[in-house]
Amino acid sequence: MITLDQIRNRLIEAIKNSGITKTELANRIGVCHQAIGQYLYQNKMPALDTCANLCKVLDLDANEILCIDK
Repeated sequence: MITLDQIRNRLIEAIKNSGITKTELANRIGVCHQAIGQYLYQNKMPALDTCANLCKVLDLDANEILCIDK
């Protein structure tokens, strides 16, 4: 079973590796910068469209972020 913590850890790693600041990322996907912090450090997950935009901006496969093995 995939857990929220696994997804959060993948997202944290992807943002760190991207070199994009949380504020810049928030601006590029159309959310407030506090939302990024909530996705990373609280029990809040992005909406499906926001998750898709995160993957696009971070140049990631959604399966990678969602811990889905092909």
